[in-house]
Amino acid sequence: MAKLKALIIFGTRPEAIKMAPLINEIEKNSDSLSSIVCVTAQHRHILDQVLDLFNIKPDFDLDIMKDNQNLWSLTSDVLLKTKEVIEKVKPDIVLVHGDTTTSMAAALSAFYAKIPVAHVEAGLRTFDKYYPFPEEINRVFVDSLCSFHFAPTDKACENLLKAQIPKEHIYKTGNTVIDALLYTVKNHDQSINGLNLNPDLKTILLTSHRRENFGEPIRNICKAVVELVNKNNDIQFVYPVHPNPNVQEPVNELLANKERIHLIKPLEYAQFCSLMKKSYLILTDSGGVQEEAPSLGKPVLVLRDTTERPEAVEFGTVKLVGTNQEKIVSTVQFLLNNKKEYDKMAEASNPYGDGLASKRIVQILKSIN
Repeated sequence: MAKLKALIIFGTRPEAIKMAPLINEIEKNSDSLSSIVCVTAQHRHILDQVLDLFNIKPDFDLDIMKDNQNLWSLTSDVLLKTKEVIEKVKPDIVLVHGDTTTSMAAALSAFYAKIPVAHVEAGLRTFDKYYPFPEEINRVFVDSLCSFHFAPTDKACENLLKAQIPKEHIYKTGNTVIDALLYTVKNHDQSINGLNLNPDLKTILLTSHRRENFGEPIRNICKAVVELVNKNNDIQFVYPVHPNPNVQEPVNELLANKERIHLIKPLEYAQFCSLMKKSYLILTDSGGVQEEAPSLGKPVLVLRDTTERPEAVEFGTVKLVGTNQEKIVSTVQFLLNNKKEYDKMAEASNPYGDGLASKRIVQILKSIN
């Protein structure tokens, strides 16, 4: 029997983190599967860090990143350049991940070539087409094109069924990000001493970079951080600041050179996992962090008004606080002052998987060959 030739396309750091364990699992099954890896490099430097960590060498690197790139040029670049790769590789299946513009345009490119598409992390929804923007519509669009939907949770499966995706095309697998996290914590735990954090203070990790939080929302987040530091002498914030100027400018204006606020460059994934592990509390607008932190016993406050990952809210590991300064401050203060409520969040179980999602997906791929 000929090997199933899978073309795996991704472009951002979060996609790389979540696809890396799957790529490595496919390589362990090289008797029946082969993988061709194509990166668009929608994120360049921070993508390369993850590829190095998981020892992945792309077969195709489209290198499309431009300074402050817009959605129109990004979409057209991915669509046209993946067309060339698909025509050259002639894959049996194309795998994409999640909700990025890379995933949306690559899936469309495969559809135009009449190549089946498999969607890793299918079925997540906020049911608000502008939040997160443009990710919600990217994800819905990819799901509409796919032949195979690898959904992380029961809720994601339900969303796909409601969208009239045939049941036989839906597979509950868990989320591959847990595979990546557990592997990294076990094999690449790194010191964070170089960050010069005070070990006697509670560390609050902050990440915020999403497009819908550009402008006034991120300014409100920064103002909340300043207020919290002024109110609590026993905490410190550490913020790996995304290179996008829409993030850099307001963050540096409002938070630079403030006592107990550490602005740092984006960390390599292994060091970021170590920082999550050492943190007391996490504030984020990231999707992946909402999934990862519960496996480390860390409460998460989500700097968004909605989430396509409601399971964590239902399980109690995550609270939605949005970008309202007063709400952010009051919720953080509540958890700092109330150990019982903090422990309830920290000890809640993770609904996103057990670290075996990649193995399940590979078994499904082998069964369709």
